[in-house]
Parts: sequence; C-alpha cells; structure tokens
Amino acid sequence: MLKKAAASKRRPRPARNPGMPLDAGLVAGVRVNHFAALRRAASVVQRRAVKKEAQKAWLLQAIRCMDLTTLAGDDTAGRLARLCGKARAPLAPGLRRALGAPASLRAAAVCVYPRLQRRAQELLEGSGIPVTPVSTGFPAGQIGTAAKLREIKDAVRAGAPEMETVITREHVFTGAWRKLYDEVSSFRDAAGEAHVKVILAVGDLRSLRAVAQAGMVAMMAGADFIKTSTGKEATNASLPTALVMLRMIRDYEELSGSRVGFKPAGGISAAKDALRYMVLVREELGPAWLEPGLLRLGASSLLGDVERQLEHHATGAYSATHRHALA
Repeated sequence: MLKKAAASKRRPRPARNPGMPLDAGLVAGVRVNHFAALRRAASVVQRRAVKKEAQKAWLLQAIRCMDLTTLAGDDTAGRLARLCGKARAPLAPGLRRALGAPASLRAAAVCVYPRLQRRAQELLEGSGIPVTPVSTGFPAGQIGTAAKLREIKDAVRAGAPEMETVITREHVFTGAWRKLYDEVSSFRDAAGEAHVKVILAVGDLRSLRAVAQAGMVAMMAGADFIKTSTGKEATNASLPTALVMLRMIRDYEELSGSRVGFKPAGGISAAKDALRYMVLVREELGPAWLEPGLLRLGASSLLGDVERQLEHHATGAYSATHRHALA
C-alpha cells in the first residue's frame, strides 16, 4: 500500500531554476531505451493500486495540484466565473466535510488565455490562487519572437506570477539545440521573477529521445516547469513521455542542484489516470514532487471524476456526472 499523500498545507514556491550554460555534448549524448520506457510505464498501470483511505488522500492531493484550465475558442465570462469558483471551492461543502478535508482546500492555479487574465485575477482576489496565462503564440508558437516576448511581458505587467510558454518545435526536429536554448532563455529573461512553464508538445516531437533532449535543453535555459502538452495536439500526455521527462528532471537536479517541476496535461480526464501520473512521479522523483510547487496536473474535466470518486469513498455510491459542476 502506498503511503498517504503529503499534508494539505501549501509549501512556499521553490526557488526559480537559474539555468546553466548549454552543454551540447550532454544533450547529444542523451539516449532513451524506447521499449524499456514502454515497459516501465506499463508497470504503473499493471502493478500499482491506491485504495480506500490512501486513495482519498491522494485524490485530495491531486486537487491541490490541479491547474484548472479553460482554453477554448468559445470561452465566456460565465465559464470563467464557474472555473474560478471551482478553484476556490473544488468540492461541495457537504462532501468536503464528510471527507474531513480542510476548508482551505484549493486548486493550484487557473490557466486561461491572456484575454481573460485580468478578470480571472479579480475573481480569485484574496484566494492565493495564481492565474497562469498562456503565451508565446499558444498553442502552436508560430508567431515571431518579438510577439512572443511581448505576450510574456504583457502577462507580467498584468500581474501573472507564472505563465506557460510553447517552444518552436522545428528546433527539436532539426536538432538546433542552441536556437531552442536561446529561445527559452529569452522567455525566462522576459518573465522577470515570474515562473516559466515550458510546454514541449510531446505529441509533435516524434520520439522519446527528442522529448528527453528538448526537456533537458529547456531546463538548462531556465525553465521552472516542463509540461508535456498544450492539450491541442493529436497526442498529448502519456506515461512513457512523462517517464523520460521525469528522468531528465532527476538528471538535471543531479547536474545543477536545482529542482524543476513537472506538469502532465492533455487527455487526463479520469481520476485513475491522475493517480498513475502521481505514482510515477513519486517513484521516480520522490514525495517532495507531490506538492503544487513541483507538480501540476493540467485539468479541464478531471475534477468532475475526482469528485465522483471521492463521493463514492464518502457514501459508497457513485453520483451522476451531471451533479458535479465540471471545471
């Protein structure tokens, strides 16, 4: 049986990753045993189960690590208000009390397009929940460098303590690691003291080795988090890509002494899937990474299923999906 997840008290945000000079030889030397990675990822599904009280603790911790997200073309003020309300109070009061969860239970952040940043900040005022705008031409990143940096600076001026950026995938396809390093470094410089999450768009990168190399270069350039996906690619987060990213995070900490966060996103809509990522994170990096300072779960519909699982724990029965206001 797995140990219960960490206590509910939020920890201070980890220090920013200062980055390091690009080591092109190290990046070129990265190797991934594709079939071994697939077997290791499959073992999480086959061997591990979190049940009963431990499951409750892990699911509550999953909520604390969720970036509740709305990044759709039909986003409205009403949808945003509902999202921010769920971030402040993820569970119905009766269910929260039945579970013994603290009144301080909150989501980790709210992730939105820049147009909605200021309104989200107003809705979350006083909650301590950060608003994380996407930037740099999200999701494809196919805009000029000046426009990318302007988006970052606009987000910072509007008060964003953290933001999400997307890389130019072509740099990975062509092995142009210096260009990728310089790009992410420019994001870091433009962000000032704000934390920078770098989205690798793993579904576009074609191989696990490319994912590993891109993740290492992003961290060398100062990424505070590496994130799997925008949620807009044909293929998004997967356990094998998560595995190689986690091992690069571990290698980078050994190399530099700095800890970098991890965010799987895209297609994580079932509580069991969130638990699998959390188990993998704990096994590969340790319990310190099961805190919102180092783990975020990209969630646009995940919270609804987590609520259903927690209601089953509290009452012995599953509620209908429509009873839960989905994030």
